[in-house]
Amino acid sequence: MSLHSRYPALADLRTRARKRIPHFVWEYLDSATGDESAQHRNRAALDAVLLRPSILHGEFTPDLSTTLMGQSHPLPFGIAPVGMSGLIWPDAERLLAKTAAAAGIPYTLSTVATQTPEALAPHIGEQGWFQIYPPRDPGIRADMLARAKKAGFHTLVLTVDVPVASRRERQTRGGLTNPPRLTPRLAAQALRCPAWLSGIRRTGMPRMRLIDSYATSTAALPSTQHAGYLLRTSPDWEYLRALRDGWDGKLVVKGVLNDGDAARLSDEGIDAIWVSNHAGRQFAAAPASASVLPAIRAATTLPVICDSGVEGGLDILRLIALGADFVMLGRAFHYGLGALGDDGATHVVDLLRQDMIANMGQIGARALSDLPGTLVS
Repeated sequence: MSLHSRYPALADLRTRARKRIPHFVWEYLDSATGDESAQHRNRAALDAVLLRPSILHGEFTPDLSTTLMGQSHPLPFGIAPVGMSGLIWPDAERLLAKTAAAAGIPYTLSTVATQTPEALAPHIGEQGWFQIYPPRDPGIRADMLARAKKAGFHTLVLTVDVPVASRRERQTRGGLTNPPRLTPRLAAQALRCPAWLSGIRRTGMPRMRLIDSYATSTAALPSTQHAGYLLRTSPDWEYLRALRDGWDGKLVVKGVLNDGDAARLSDEGIDAIWVSNHAGRQFAAAPASASVLPAIRAATTLPVICDSGVEGGLDILRLIALGADFVMLGRAFHYGLGALGDDGATHVVDLLRQDMIANMGQIGARALSDLPGTLVS
């Protein structure tokens, strides 16, 4: 039986991953903040986007290719940054980077990943993006940028929607600390997940290795107040300009939900705007990414990337129809790793591709540029 027969949807991968990942890790991956209403709004907003079916188009194979910031991609989606990926599944960053390089799609390494840019340099190909949580110290910032650039990461993503730590109550109740430490309660959960535990024994207990290069504290902190927060600052417009001056490459600003901010960003020399509510993990009262996307699209001529709540190829089409040039997914690829290990991320790429092709056939869309015209107003 093929993987597509056993796991034909991301929901199937999520169900299996939940059984194979310890509960405290699952709560980190799958939860949002507050009452999780922002996460629920993401789903509701996407479900409200309807596309008009169209008939008698004959046989055709949709063209899924696109160009983003001057780089061609065979698919209009990529891998979003997820902190501590290697905790969710052992060796996750390397597996995701290799999958992205093979598929020709971007892979975004988080500042708070369990691998350094240097460790991933052999695996990213031409697809390396680096996400930065803004360091307070200009010297640390300059060193991070130099390391990322030397390792082959050509696009920098500044995350701006974490001015302070969010509460993430469900994650906190799960008991995760950073660096992770297996208390008797957490160890008991890990023992029920032998594939995960075997991988962790092989790779070692995950740590934020890039942050470790600069942090002096080794104390176990709550997962919402880890050492990364001790180093970072809440950026302002001057910080953005300094970052632009210090980075020789494409610059993306991630976490935009306000069309007024998008309009101002267009004058700041950045290369793309990333619409995101952090998958509901930062602010429970935030609007859904899909609901603000049309206004942001209208406010800028820059490329627009979008994420949050994407659960399949149809959701990617919905966001592109609303005005996104490109779509990023984070949880989905980690569900794949949790469910299938080494083969999981590649299967997610295949699922998304096949779902897009099937749904584009239903609406008679031969290319991504046809999608806005299929919106049901």
